Amino acid sequence: MTMRWSYHTHTTWSDGEATPAAMLAEAGRTGLAEIGFSDHLTLHPSFPSVNWSLAEDELGPYVGEVLALAAAAPPSGPAVRLGLEADYVPASVGRLRTLLAAHPFDYVIGSVHFVGDFPVDAEASRWEALSPGRRDETWAAYWRAVAEMAGTRLFDIAGHLDLPKKFGHRPSADLTAARDAALDALAVAGMTIELNTSGWSYPAAEAYPAPAILRSARERDIPVVVTADAHRPAHLSRDFDRASRCLREAGYDSVVRFRGRRWSAEPL
Repeated sequence: MTMRWSYHTHTTWSDGEATPAAMLAEAGRTGLAEIGFSDHLTLHPSFPSVNWSLAEDELGPYVGEVLALAAAAPPSGPAVRLGLEADYVPASVGRLRTLLAAHPFDYVIGSVHFVGDFPVDAEASRWEALSPGRRDETWAAYWRAVAEMAGTRLFDIAGHLDLPKKFGHRPSADLTAARDAALDALAVAGMTIELNTSGWSYPAAEAYPAPAILRSARERDIPVVVTADAHRPAHLSRDFDRASRCLREAGYDSVVRFRGRRWSAEPL
């Protein structure tokens, strides 16, 4: 089947290039049945104000705009889902828990963009400045953070697993045990993962996660949703057909959709 919903999207509320209304219009034009908005929320004490994230006091207005679009959406057009991409930052888990409980999200994507104060996907030069050993340590810490994130039970979807490969810097050591521990934690937490097609557009030249990780997730019966990580309307369903083939090759025969923080499976 062709994916007819797109949940990982960013608008001008965070680091996207179009308004929610413009993204919704494109979703209707291209025949999507659902669009979910998932603007960034980053609560990091070392980065109190960043231009890629909603400010904390903008969360309420963002939610209000998305809910208004959902209420006004005609039955013949795409349904609108309220989502969020929230960073896992250990020091901010309590604040995040309170904020998430205050709003009727359909799903929350949990992402690890930081290992400590190191932003894993900001600039290639940061990785190039690390020795091979430090790169491996950063990768190992990333997988530990994913496992910790799962343990909070705050999130529904694990965002772009293996994100540190974005600029082509893969570990030189065998980190299979750390990776599998993270997948085990996601399975125990009942989380889903995304097959995020944006990785094909970066030097990594590979969707998130890699095929081997996708197969390991399938072995653990971890559900999956296909996402585009769209920051502009034209990207809402980029490479979805290619993603479907990858899922079948990994052994998946279904994908999930969300409403009210519950998922249901749909056949591929």
